[in-house]
Amino acid sequence: ILFICGGTFNGLDKIIKSRIGSKAMGFEADIQSAQEEDTNAIMALVQPEDLIKFGLIPEFIGRIPIVASLSDLSIDALVRILTEPKNALVKQYEKLFELEGVELKFTSEALLAVAKDALNRKSGARGLRAILENVMLDIMYDLPSMTGVQECVVGEEVINRGESPLLLYENQVGYA
Repeated sequence: ILFICGGTFNGLDKIIKSRIGSKAMGFEADIQSAQEEDTNAIMALVQPEDLIKFGLIPEFIGRIPIVASLSDLSIDALVRILTEPKNALVKQYEKLFELEGVELKFTSEALLAVAKDALNRKSGARGLRAILENVMLDIMYDLPSMTGVQECVVGEEVINRGESPLLLYENQVGYA
């Protein structure tokens, strides 16, 4: 159920603000700083009634014993998700390339670029796979027909500018 209910609920913060009485106009308006109100702090005040107003049916909400909000993932957390779990995305790609006899390496700058892209897209950890799939699609298609490739290095320029990864051959260096 956590998987089904977990995720971003765009607009829920506005429902919570209206319930707690946060005003934006008039003499009683709350003065907001340039940074606005912290969305994570607002979301921490979520109640089942807010989810019903959001559009979830009461029968469903009644079956959820605990309602809690989670903070946004940081860039560092997204990089850790890419690399640390047993079935991390980076490890999956490394294994696929290993089946072709090629060692795959991601630079730390490339991993940061993937995490920043996911953060900018507001897709969180769900967006990591889509970003990597888009980046790796061409090289994964072309690699089986290439001979002599020993190593594939994915750098920041591959993520940010769509350049081809650096391919290291048995006796030379080239680009895909």
